[in-house]
Order: sequence, then structure tokens, then C-alpha cells
Amino acid sequence: MRVLFVSSEVAPFSKTGGLADVSGALPAALSRRGLDVRVMTPFYRAVVQGGWASAACGEVTLDPGGSVQTARIREGTLPGGPPVWFVDHPPSFDRPGLYGEGGQDYPDNLERFALFCRAVLAWVQAADWVPEVIHCNDWQTALLPVYLRTSAEPLWSRVGSLLTVHNLAYQGVFPPEKYALLGLPQDLYSPRYFEFWGRVNLLKAGLVFADILSTVSETYAREIQTPELGCGLESVLRERAADLYGILNGVDYTVWDPRNDTYLPVRYGPDDLSGKATCKAALQEEVGLHRTPSVPLFGMVSRLVEQKGVDLVVACVDHFPAAGAQLVVLGTGDPRYEAELQNAGRRHPGWVAVRIGFDERLAHWIEAGCDAFLMPSRYEPSGLNQLYSLRYGTVPVVRRTGGLADSVVDATPEALERGEANGFVFEEYTPGAFWGAVQRALAAYQHRSTWEKLVRTGMSADFSWDRAAGRYVDLYRLARRRRGAVPS
Repeated sequence: MRVLFVSSEVAPFSKTGGLADVSGALPAALSRRGLDVRVMTPFYRAVVQGGWASAACGEVTLDPGGSVQTARIREGTLPGGPPVWFVDHPPSFDRPGLYGEGGQDYPDNLERFALFCRAVLAWVQAADWVPEVIHCNDWQTALLPVYLRTSAEPLWSRVGSLLTVHNLAYQGVFPPEKYALLGLPQDLYSPRYFEFWGRVNLLKAGLVFADILSTVSETYAREIQTPELGCGLESVLRERAADLYGILNGVDYTVWDPRNDTYLPVRYGPDDLSGKATCKAALQEEVGLHRTPSVPLFGMVSRLVEQKGVDLVVACVDHFPAAGAQLVVLGTGDPRYEAELQNAGRRHPGWVAVRIGFDERLAHWIEAGCDAFLMPSRYEPSGLNQLYSLRYGTVPVVRRTGGLADSVVDATPEALERGEANGFVFEEYTPGAFWGAVQRALAAYQHRSTWEKLVRTGMSADFSWDRAAGRYVDLYRLARRRRGAVPS
């Protein structure tokens, strides 16, 4: 099966979040299953700065909004994976950021990613390689299903589309006057398709036109059909519920496994956990915590925003030293949370350590060196760090939402007895409920046999991309069967 995987960011070439990790790992897993997969993504400045410059293999001429433009196509290869085509259009993508700078989106993001989608289709026509399915990801590529189903080009009637929503909160919403730049019939700017509270919503249109929809966990697929997490699109998603599937993201165990993690000072596995103690001591020294083996150490690697439950951590941060526990936090985000966490670190030297910024090496050290990992998210479409934590023997403490609910089994007496428990789960989004889960983890930590059982259960779980890839193949087959019909 020929599949074109289109994403606005692909690790290791470009990255702002989990979408890049998925876009780097899933195509490789699909390729291992025998699919003929190609990847398309923008040729950002970050690609060149990362040393991934690639040779040009062609160009396409585009006519967006009446102004003819040319985009060069460059080719490369995912490490250990399929071929990659980069869309090189310097006015759009030769910039410091992927989507914006200084916390502000680029004002021409609609034009940038509309051009990207046009270039994708133009290159498919020129490359003599026609996919059976185009796998689109998030709002930046949501125009592709629309262009496929509204084009007069006969070629596209044979191409199915799958649109995956990685986070429904990001929808690509723009002023109404921008609609004319899309080159689409005016009658599509209506509440049925693009119009959303008087503005243009790219993701909404993609959700209507794509043959099949998916999101990144089964629970999140249900949650986004509710007013609480539907972000204003719950009625659209309920209407398409029969075509909406949830597939939990996977883990690239060539990168995230303590048995082969090149970032760690010592490697370890489920058969010999002695290396984890060494990693804990190294982490404590690295971030300035008291080097005490018996003290339970909690970690958090996250964007420091409310979605991730950082407000709950801030509300309870002083409780950790009072309970005889250490806390290390790595991330960047809301300046208010950054300041409050840094102040807590100053109040509790040796007990609370905070590092503001992005540090890949330290992220791996936290996963390996901590005893427990905090993910008290308000919502979490899939989540990856809880999956990393399980493999590293670092027991997750999570809220029951999205992918966290689908991957972490609460340590109730019954689940422990069955050998299914691998973490601690709370329900209500309150500081009290969060701290209650932490207290249960602290109590379990004092019973070494219970804690070791949690650790080993987590480390034995398989959340590999090979598992998830098989389900995506099923969706591609569905998309092939559904293709062709324009929504009414």
C-alpha cells in the first residue's frame, strides 16, 4: 500500500512537541510492515541548522491567490526509515520558528500552510508516485482532504484521506478575509464547512472532508465529542463518530529504553535495576538535590502550562519537602508558573530543583533517575512521558484523562493482586485529589515489594509503534474504501 504521510513537523528534522515524535516514528514502523511510505514536511531553517540539508529533486509551480510562486522539493531519508520530501519555500519556512516567535503565531500561517498543502499535491502529480492514502496531521495539513474532494483533477478521486487530531485545542483559526486566499469556492465558507463563529477554521473543514478521522487515544476520541473537551467542534465530531477512531501513540524504544539509552550514565533493565539507583544519584547531583538514596524522588518534564496540570503541582509544591520527598521539574511555558516553581526551588534547596528550558539529555536522566513521574494533566490526548516512564521503571502519577487513562492502571488492591497496576490515578482536577494520589505513591514506596511489583509491571508493557502501526494500516484500508464522496 502506498501512503503519503504529511506533517508540519517531523523529528529529528523539526520539532515543537509530540507531533514531531509521532511523525518521525510512525512512518518508520509502517515501512517495517511493508508499506510504501513517503513523508512530506516543510524545509524549515531548523532543518538546515540541524545538519539535515538535502539535495533538490524538483520543483513545483503554485498559483495561490493569483500570484505564481515556485517551491523547490528536496529529498532525504528518515533515520532508519522511509524517504522524505521537503517543501522548500524560503519566504514561508526560512524563519527562526516553525509557527511563530516570542509566543506569538506568525500572522501569515494560513498562507504558509495552504501553500504547503498545495505543494504536496502538486509534487504528487509531478513525481509519478501516487499514494492510495494521504495521512494528514492536525490543522496545518487539514486543507489536504478539502483540496482532494473539491478538485476537478480525476487523479484525486482515487486517493483516500485520514486526518489525525493530535490536540483539538489547536485548530488553525483565522480572520474571515483570509478565506479568499485558499482558492476554494465561496459557498464552502459556511457553518457546515469552514465558518466557525465568524472566522475561518481549517481543522473543522478537514474534519468534515476527510474520509476517516483518528485521534491519539481511545479515551480522547470519546472526550472530544463532549462540550468539556470538544473545543467547540464536538457537534462536528459527534456527527462523524462512526468514522472516528482512537489509537494510542507508541514509543520509539530505540530512543526511549534504559537498556540502550546513550544519554544515561549507566544503563539498566528489568532483570537488573541496580543501574537505576546509580542514575538517581547522578540526577540528584546534577540538579543540586540532596544525594540520599532512600528519599522518594518525583519528576516532571513538561510544557509549563495549565493543560499539563502545572497549577496543581504549584499548589502542592511545598508539600513534597514536608512529606520527605524530592521534586525535579524540567520545562518551559507560562512565565507565571516558571517563576512560582523557581521560587519554590529557592525556598527548598536540596529538595526542589527546577530547570527552565529544553534539555534532551536531562529529560532522559529524569525519566531514569526518578522514582515516580507526575502527569496531572487537565487533558492529555495521548501523552508520551507516561509511556517512557513505564519503560524506565518510573511509576507514573496521572489524572484519568485521554491517553493517560488508556495506559496507566491505578494501584488499587485488586489491580495489584491481578498484576495489572502500574501507577497511581486520580479523577478530580483539584490540588487535593492530586496530592492524595501522591500520598498513595509515597505510602507504596515504603513497601518495597509493592513498589517493585509496580516497577516491573510497567517495564514489561509493550507500547511500541509496531503495535500501533497495525491499527493505522486498518484505517488506511477503510480510507481507501470511503474515498470519493464530497460531503453534503
